[in-house]
Parts: sequence; structure tokens; C-alpha cells
Amino acid sequence: MSKKRTPLNAAIAATIALSLMLPMGASAAPSFSSSTALTPLRESALEYGADVKWNQQTHTIIITKGNIVIKLEAGKSQAIVNGKQVVLEHPITIVSGHALIDTKFINELFQELQQSTDPADLFIQGLQAGDGAESAKYVSPSSATALQENLLKVLWSNFETVYGKMKLTGSKTEKVNAVHRNVTYGVESEMVPLKITVRMNLSGQVDDLNVTTASDDSGYKKPSYDKPDSYTEQEVTVGQGSLALPGTLTLPKGDGPFPAIVLVQGSGPHDRDSSIGGTKLFRDLAAGLASQGIAVLRYDKVTYEHSFKVATNPKFTMKQESVDDALAAVQMLKGNASIDTSRIFVAGHSQGGYAIPLLVAEDKGHNVAGTVVISGPSGKFADVLAEQQQELVQRVKQLGIDAAPYEQQAAQYIALANIVNDPQYTVDHMPEQFPLQPAYWWFEQKNYVPAELAKSQSIPILILQGENDWQVPMKQFEDWKTALKDRKDVKFKSYPNVNHLLISYQGVSIGAEYIQPSNVSENIVDDIATWIQEFK
Repeated sequence: MSKKRTPLNAAIAATIALSLMLPMGASAAPSFSSSTALTPLRESALEYGADVKWNQQTHTIIITKGNIVIKLEAGKSQAIVNGKQVVLEHPITIVSGHALIDTKFINELFQELQQSTDPADLFIQGLQAGDGAESAKYVSPSSATALQENLLKVLWSNFETVYGKMKLTGSKTEKVNAVHRNVTYGVESEMVPLKITVRMNLSGQVDDLNVTTASDDSGYKKPSYDKPDSYTEQEVTVGQGSLALPGTLTLPKGDGPFPAIVLVQGSGPHDRDSSIGGTKLFRDLAAGLASQGIAVLRYDKVTYEHSFKVATNPKFTMKQESVDDALAAVQMLKGNASIDTSRIFVAGHSQGGYAIPLLVAEDKGHNVAGTVVISGPSGKFADVLAEQQQELVQRVKQLGIDAAPYEQQAAQYIALANIVNDPQYTVDHMPEQFPLQPAYWWFEQKNYVPAELAKSQSIPILILQGENDWQVPMKQFEDWKTALKDRKDVKFKSYPNVNHLLISYQGVSIGAEYIQPSNVSENIVDDIATWIQEFK
């Protein structure tokens, strides 16, 4: 369980740059007038978000942006734009190591090239210009409330307020899932590199935005227990309507029907793999379990795929965040002939585990055969958040790290927990100022204690916990054991050295190791598989 990151915080920072594309249907290279005023080529290109590379051997300059390539040569009076020649009045001049180009030419060239017919690009252009009315033209009806004109007008300036002045990287990538065409733009800011994804619905309209830091997960490596020849994967849709989610169903090869498990993520926006740093814990679980004959359904979390729509709901609840979609996934599995409908399970990690008793209570059709709580809090959410910060303070002291910043952070979360626990505040009477919005999310569940609710339930549970976990400390695991000691259908197991991301880590975990490529402990995969296979 990590510090609560609300979708609204991400929404404030949402915007990014336009793509540079040739006009549709252009059949010949444009011609441009020139002037004697020269400007540094690299700086001008970077202003438009293009990438510039100099080849010392050939004295050529390559400018790229998206799928556009411009080739220039020092001393030559021509440019090659996507293979087409453009004549220059003034040759490219090198002065003191700087390439100079005709100012009017380069400006007119980029202005001509940047005319795009892609609605995602046009939407972003409107954001950059602060033209909310222009951007709003491309928004889907279902997102009109979330992406209103007055909000779109200020998003770009809000972005710079949060992250400082930015430089466009010129990168634009696309990925299509079952729900959206995702167009991702890269940007460098004064604080941190970012990725802004414009989510287009299948009708070509802007449906949502997502803002993340630009992390490189290329170091991720598949675990040794992943046997790709033993399963297949297919893109699926979980749920219906404006908040439908794209997901992946991992099916074992061979004759079914197979037992199946739905995976529910922790707090914050997460993709279907639950990617964090150098880890993809849900991808590991899916591959590992499918390699042992168990189907796995994982999906992009609603706060990840529909960030702005969720952020504009002032009464967004834990049930809407973690329970409703899991039950929709169960329903989807029930309609699949390859699935044994009597053996459908749900596993929740961190906040997903915290929500498991809520899910059982909402499973009116008794479609879930059993549940797995993995590193899930047993107590009140706000209390656990304060407890984890105190645990972190103890660990950094143990490592000899200056604990002052951590102590200040812990004090803030202790104060937050005190506000939530204050009996004068309820969902009908919330404090005027609350540090982590939306306040409703916190006060709606202020009296929810997962372990207490689970006492009265009668569905088998497997509760797993890493002993090196600072985010959900071992005290939470012990409290599960105490609360459920009279139940005969609950199994408990903890793992030495295993941290919150289910990785075996020999040092004292404080989260710094999350960035390193690592995989879920094979013991955890095996224990879940063995437990599920006991149900016949």
C-alpha cells in the first residue's frame, strides 16, 4: 500500500506537445521564401520539439520528429524532407561550431509540417495554445464533463506551474487496446521527464488523459518460471459503458475448463501488469500461474485508464475503485467456455487485498470460490498509512540515513489519520480543509476494518505476507491471524526477506530497490497455485 495518489493530482499536470506531421495528401515538397536573417538550427528545431543529430564525418544534420525526417548538409542549399527535396536560398552555414539556417525558412518549414489531421494532435495543440474551445471540439460526449472547456483552457499553464518550463522531446507513440487508442507524447520538464497519454475512443474522440513520469522499464526480465509455450494471451474488455477497461486473459494451453483468478491492484493508478520500477508483479503472477494450468485475468485499473473521468467524481469510493471492476471481471469469466465457473478466485494485492472483504460482501451471486489477500492491510486505511510511515522511519534509522525528512512525512500522515478518525467528521460532515482529496474517499470508509468484516464471512481465504514489507508491516498480518483465528477455512503464510512487491530482497527494504529489475518470488506463485488446485 503506497501513499494515496489521487487521479485529480495527475489531472492537474495533464498536457503535452503536438506532433509534427506532413499534410495529408501532400504530393510535392513545399517551396519557401528566404531572408538573410540566420538562426541557430539546433535551438530552433528544439523549440518545435524535434530531435537534432550531427554527423561529423558527413557534415550532415538529421532532424526528426515523429515519423518526419529532415536531412540538411553543411554548405548545401537544399533540404531533404521525407525524401523530397526543398531548395534553400541560403546554404547551411557553420559558425563557431553552430549550424545556422535562414530564420524564415525554418519557421515556415515547421509551421507547414506541423499541420496534422490527427485529433489527438489537434487536441494537444489547443491545450498548448490555451484554447479550451478548440480542444473541446475533439472530446467525446461521455467525457465532456471531465474535460470541460474551462479546464482545458488552463491545463497547459497548470502543467508548467507544477513541473516548470518544459521542452518537447518530439516522441509520439501509439498503442491500441480493447478500449482506447493511446497516443503518448514525451516531454522534458525542469523537474522530471513525463509521458502524457491522450486516450482516444474507438470513434476517434478524446476520451481521457493520463500523466506519468517517463520511466524506462526495458530492464524488466521475464521470470524463470514463465513458460510461454504453455499459455496464450488475448485482449479482452472488462465491464461496459464509459468506464469499460482493457485487460488480458492468460489461458493455459490444453483442454479446459481451467480454474481462473482475477488480479486486483494496490492503491494509485496501475496498468494491468502492476508495473512499478523494474517490476511487473501482475505479469509475473499471470505467467507463473498460467504455466501451472490456472487462467489469469488482469486489467488496467479504472484510475489509470479513466483518470480524468474518475477525478471529477467527488463521491468516488473504494468500492468503485477496487471492487466493481473485479466483480465485472468475474462475470466476464463466467461467460467463457474455457473457464471452470465453479473455480473462479480473486486475489488482491495491497489495497486490492484490503478490499477483498468488501468484494465478498458484494458478491451476491456467490460466484467467487475463494480469495487471496497478498500484502493486504487488515486495519483502517488511514491508520495503516500512518503505521507504514512510522515503520519507514525505523528502517531508515537502522540504515544510518538521516531520518528527519521521513519523520516530518510520518507526522503529516499521523495528523491525517487523526482527522479521519475524529468522530465529529463523517461523509455528511467533512472538514473544510483536508490534505488528500477527494475527502469523500477517506470518510466513506473511515469505519471499515477488513479483518472485522471477514470474521462473519465464510469464503475460503489465503493470506500471504512478505516479512520485509514496510508498506504493509507484519503487524497487519498478525492482526489478520488474530481476527480470523476461529475460522477453519483460512490459511496464512509469510515469507522471510520478501518485500511489498513480492520480491525476495536481502537488505532492509525502504522501497529504493523497487527500481531494480526483479520478479515475484516463485514460492508465492507456487503456493497460490497449490491452494487453488486443492479446489476440485
